[in-house]
Amino acid sequence: MADIIQLLPDHVANQIAAGEVVQRPSSVVKELLENAIDAEATTIKLIIKDAGKTLVQVIDNGKGMSTTDARLSFERHATSKIRTADDLFQLHTKGFRGEALASIAAIAHVELKTKQEHDDVGNAIIIEGSSIVSQDIVVTPKGTSISVKNLFFNIPARRNFLKSNAVELRHIIDEFHRVALAHPNISLSFFNNGSDVFNLSMGNYRQRIVSIFGNKTNEKLVPVEETTEVLKISGFVGKPEFSKKTRGEQYFFVNDRFIKSGYLNHAISSAFDGLLKNGLHPSYFLYLTVNPQTIDINIHPTKTEIKFDDEHTLYALLRSAVKHSLGQFNIAPVLDFERDPNLDTPYDYNKSEANNPVIEVDRSFNPFKESYNPGKQTTAFKTQTLTNWDSLYVGLESKGNDFRKEFSEVHFESEESTESIFGSDTQAEYVQTTYQLHNKYIVSTIKSGMLILDQYRAHQRILYEDFLKSMTIKEGMSQQLLFPLELHFSTTDIDIIKQLKQDLEHAGFVFSNIHKDLVEIMGLPVNIPEHDVRNILEYLISDVENEVPDSNFSATDLLAKSMAKSLAIKRGQSLKKDEQEHLVNSLFACKEPNVSPNNKATFITMSVDELDKKFI
Repeated sequence: MADIIQLLPDHVANQIAAGEVVQRPSSVVKELLENAIDAEATTIKLIIKDAGKTLVQVIDNGKGMSTTDARLSFERHATSKIRTADDLFQLHTKGFRGEALASIAAIAHVELKTKQEHDDVGNAIIIEGSSIVSQDIVVTPKGTSISVKNLFFNIPARRNFLKSNAVELRHIIDEFHRVALAHPNISLSFFNNGSDVFNLSMGNYRQRIVSIFGNKTNEKLVPVEETTEVLKISGFVGKPEFSKKTRGEQYFFVNDRFIKSGYLNHAISSAFDGLLKNGLHPSYFLYLTVNPQTIDINIHPTKTEIKFDDEHTLYALLRSAVKHSLGQFNIAPVLDFERDPNLDTPYDYNKSEANNPVIEVDRSFNPFKESYNPGKQTTAFKTQTLTNWDSLYVGLESKGNDFRKEFSEVHFESEESTESIFGSDTQAEYVQTTYQLHNKYIVSTIKSGMLILDQYRAHQRILYEDFLKSMTIKEGMSQQLLFPLELHFSTTDIDIIKQLKQDLEHAGFVFSNIHKDLVEIMGLPVNIPEHDVRNILEYLISDVENEVPDSNFSATDLLAKSMAKSLAIKRGQSLKKDEQEHLVNSLFACKEPNVSPNNKATFITMSVDELDKKFI
């Protein structure tokens, strides 16, 4: 039998490796920004076109590379960070595996310009699909400029799996946020299709957070500081009253590297026990410094997951530090056994004697003596009451007879008989009854058995069709506010609201002004309470960020779904009898009552025969 195992060609191996490192344009942004930071750059510029599909360019003023290093940087496993396997546990830099540039060059057109500080001229290299097209001397400033064009040009299947420009741009902004928050000592700027998105100057952690998420964020932050032999914690957590229903503003950094950790996130959530309502999530920006030997970074291709040597200790320290900060800044209730000086007796009363209480009694008081009563009106009233009391019963006997006569001829108006939506022919044969089970489900009897309805999904379907109808005909009813409602959002969230402004106006929203980080609303759709507006917009922004658009993608449909999801009756909410019946009737008046807007079942039915089988 012939041999069937063979070595892959280099360009195929590079494309396979690129599948692990480069998943979308944001992966390229992450790798290039980290390389610029490792080059000790103090100013970094990111330029994006068509959400990174056409161009991703990073320009820095770092150390630059020599001619040989510039050429070797595109070889697989070529790195200046490690020499032995032990170096993997002494990492103080971002990139270390030497696969980023090689993987990017295998699936894109790459142009590199770099120059070291002491050199007169720099080097320019052009690579297309792992093949070097040219390498020349070029005049360029100190540092490195690398352009990645036409991503996945030689893998059209991978390019077809990319999402819309809005979704891909959001992923790029997320990566930019992570790098910018981890390095406030570096000046960063971000340009998208020629427009300025971010221009962040050097500063401290608080200034960097405020510059990214808006000036209103400054009053939301509670500082967290703790230093131990195992762990150093610094950063901020958000006040409970500013918590959100989405997990957008949650950042962990370990040794200036962004990570995701559900275990450490649970430590933060447990520190907020009793301070947050159900379904709300706290915001935090926490920077952890640990010994590099106690963590393993090389367990995930994107290096966003880290394995800790002792997670339990970190959990306890993190939870205690956050809880201490919340109590220290009077965010959470704490027990304080110190003496309150406000309760002390003033020094002026040091030698004063307490006054004995004095009780004065009018010994001449006689309530039965008429002459004692000073008010003549009261005496006259008593006399009139005593003399005219019998007039109250005059004609009572005749009235009583008429009363009995009237009620002997009472006729009751019968209600109009209506046909039931469940197929009952007459009201006498069938009476609809409902019962709420565990404040989550509504059980209703039907002709063939019983119906079990999910109240949250059912109400979502009802609201969804109502909102979709009003937005489609563009006649959404609006209720004007007495005073404008001012809501603060981050710069990227404001951009999403601007994109959806027209659809929101069709739904009934009235915007008076939209600033850089402020939205002013003068009118709201009918039946939407003012205190729910922020939650609705946050849900909408989150849905837009995470939506997977296709050829039938509609911003109107997404808006209707988001508003229905945020305003629907939640599970655990008790409903009255008439509310239960109204919900059932409204659901079956919808065009598609069987499923929620997210294509999940709204109800199930169980026939009498199926119930009988349960008791066999």
